[in-house]
This record gives sequence, structure tokens and C-alpha cells, in this order.
Amino acid sequence: MAKSCKGLAMELVKCLSETNCVKVQKRPYKECAGETVPCITSECVGLRETYFNCKRGQVDMRARIRGNKGY
Repeated sequence: MAKSCKGLAMELVKCLSETNCVKVQKRPYKECAGETVPCITSECVGLRETYFNCKRGQVDMRARIRGNKGY
């Protein structure tokens, strides 16, 4: 279960690496991940929300019994 969100994390990093926040402004991924839609694409925002829900599912006891939905 620890690696069930790994695919989402890799896609999020790939999406963020293509944004102006990382390319032009040379800011770290962590800073750019917290930005809103004008700075990063809506696709990256959607991936960030999905990744958050995946990580939250790892600590939710109900999801731990059933298993994380993963990716």
C-alpha cells in the first residue's frame, strides 16, 4: 500500500516540470505544487488533488481495510 500512490506522484512531477513555474521561474517543485491555476495548469491541479486523496486514503482506517484505490 505504501507504493500505491507512486504512479500519481510521478505524473504530478512530470506535469509540474512542464509548467512555467519550474521552467521559467526556476522554482522548486514543492513551491509550484502549492500554486493555483494561473501559475500551473488545471491538469496539474487535478493530479495534485488526486494525489492528496490517495495519500489521505493511506491513513484512513476504512480505506486501509478495503485497500487504497490507488492508481
